Amino acid sequence: LSPVCLGSLRRAATSFIGRAGAKNKGRISRYLANKCSIASRIDCFSDTPTDMFGKKLHEQVEDRLKFYETGEAPMKNADAMQAVLDEFEAMQREERKAEKAEKKKKKKQKQVEENGDDEDKENLDESLKRKSEDIEEAEEEEEKPKRKK
Repeated sequence: LSPVCLGSLRRAATSFIGRAGAKNKGRISRYLANKCSIASRIDCFSDTPTDMFGKKLHEQVEDRLKFYETGEAPMKNADAMQAVLDEFEAMQREERKAEKAEKKKKKKQKQVEENGDDEDKENLDESLKRKSEDIEEAEEEEEKPKRKK
């Protein structure tokens, strides 16, 4: 698996630290390191790779920078991760619905094909029966002695 979450944070790491004021460079560096640690764990232990968590972690670092500049309180990590989990579960439900619909469609199409094949077989069997009957009748006619008048 590729490091999906961590990748989105690493690309912007230098810009985060560079945008922070001199007083807050150490703080944002530690905060960013913590978010990278979380992202690497998510990448390591998740079954399905997605960048949804990485994007949310990226937003959290952006919000933390705003907090250092303006004092506006950022979202709690638990709330942010729960929002992503809810979104991710909704996305997976939609994918499962689409897969079920596709399977159902394929199954129905297969049944139609099989039923069509059965009709073709029945038609073929009937035509073969007619031909064999015609051949038998022709053979019977040949076997009958011809009458002389």
